[in-house]
Amino acid sequence: MLVLKHVAVGEVALFMRGNGALELPTLLVLHGGPGWDHSYLLPALDDLADVRRVVLLDLRGCGRSSRDLPGDAYQPDHCVADAAGVVAALGLSRVDVLGFSYGGQLAMLLAERHPDLVDRLVLASTTAYPDVEDDLGRIAEYRRREPAVSAGVAAALADPALDDAGKTRAMAMAAAPMNVWDLGLLDDWRAVLGRVRFSGDWNAPWLAGRLRPPRPRDPERVLRELGRRVLVLHGEHDLGFPVAVARRLHAAVPGSRLVVVPGAGHAAHFERRAEWVGAVRGFLTAGG
Repeated sequence: MLVLKHVAVGEVALFMRGNGALELPTLLVLHGGPGWDHSYLLPALDDLADVRRVVLLDLRGCGRSSRDLPGDAYQPDHCVADAAGVVAALGLSRVDVLGFSYGGQLAMLLAERHPDLVDRLVLASTTAYPDVEDDLGRIAEYRRREPAVSAGVAAALADPALDDAGKTRAMAMAAAPMNVWDLGLLDDWRAVLGRVRFSGDWNAPWLAGRLRPPRPRDPERVLRELGRRVLVLHGEHDLGFPVAVARRLHAAVPGSRLVVVPGAGHAAHFERRAEWVGAVRGFLTAGG
């Protein structure tokens, strides 16, 4: 059953898309960006609606959620409080959580701030570590693509004809070659981006360096102490967060599961949808 609605949480109204039977366990999905909405994660997440009630949020300042908030309202800890508020508003005591990219870092912060709310945790195409540049620099294809991408992002930021939302869209389009490994899929990926409701609300605090870290100070400790099942899910050729950071986190968290999706980049859910969905499905439905 598909449900589209706004959920009031404190100062904001968060847009929620739910798909799946109400009696199923809930999978709460936190998208990346920020400045994007959740739509780019579809239709892969809908493929799980037979085993979970899949709830996707637009973060504050994103998509169809509350916009034009005061500047200090755009911080990762507020997003985590929002997510906890949505769980309470849905009348739930615990949910599975999937965080993608920036949303994966928020998911780890949620696990630190509200550990009792989190059951199984999927960390997809994300990182627990701020120091990724050295690993990226060792990837030849990253070095080949990076100059053009950086130039495109800089041009988008400097374009006086674009408003803040337009700058976010232009940056996403320019950075698209870092999202997919198979450049033969680039036009299809940009078509996905063409349907995203981009916003510019997060740009000012980001550019001013005012955003607080979106992850816990010690994510490894948080995940070890969480005592829940954790899936680290990563594209083999991720050029945003290199696969080395996924292997590092898996090694640091005993009992975690690592799945590396072959032939996929950052948008592994798009490039290798069947393999990605299969990994999440297997993890969510495994007994024990």
